[in-house]
Amino acid sequence: MPEKTEPIVDFDFQLTGSVALVTGAASGIGAAIAAAFTSKGARVAVVDMNEAGATEMARGLPDGRGFACNVADPDSVTAVVDAAMAEFGRIDVLVNSAGIARLAPAEDLSLADWDSTIAVNLKGTFLMCQTVGRHMLEAGSGTIINMASQAASVAIDEHVAYCASKFGVVGITKVLATEWAGRGVRVNSISPTVVLTDLGIKAWDNPKGDALKKLIPVGRFAYPDEIAAAAVFLASSSSAMINGADLLIDGGYTIK
Repeated sequence: MPEKTEPIVDFDFQLTGSVALVTGAASGIGAAIAAAFTSKGARVAVVDMNEAGATEMARGLPDGRGFACNVADPDSVTAVVDAAMAEFGRIDVLVNSAGIARLAPAEDLSLADWDSTIAVNLKGTFLMCQTVGRHMLEAGSGTIINMASQAASVAIDEHVAYCASKFGVVGITKVLATEWAGRGVRVNSISPTVVLTDLGIKAWDNPKGDALKKLIPVGRFAYPDEIAAAAVFLASSSSAMINGADLLIDGGYTIK
């Protein structure tokens, strides 16, 4: 069979006219992605457990709306997706950025911390993918970006639940990419190193953080906009041949 017409690649990575739903978007990486998508012309559903924060973040966007959601709760996920569909009419891009970290030596980690980490990071990602994905499959197009972590590629001390959840996110990403690409829906993940959000700075601005930076070939942590830039590319039509990939943004931490 002859190849389809070669696509025209947009080197500006525009998202004009697209609708994006971003979870965990009231702050941190999710907020940076929401702002970056807006700068490229997308309308954004700002979704977060913190309803006031989501509303406040959305107010700062030209065409954003804030929504509350507990991604680990199926009813909450269904409600927010229904609300976003009613507000915008469709969802072209889903970014699963909501996540938590409960860290402790494996022998000391409580079952409650294990359960909450898996519920938010892994179950929540799946629920959002499944619920939004059904709409995308019906429309015949869509792009999903799941936030994984360098902890999805290598073992990190005191991260047993976090690593398990993020390894699982990459697994979900690859399975959905295999199942859905032929029906117009691409699925990829992003795996950052420590990102200098407010929470990241509080957690790593200490001798432990200084020691970790020495293990990163570029010698520093990442900034939220560096993760957002990758999300813009993966959300755009210019990444149409990228499917099932896990994009590491770790300064080379995992190459050793």
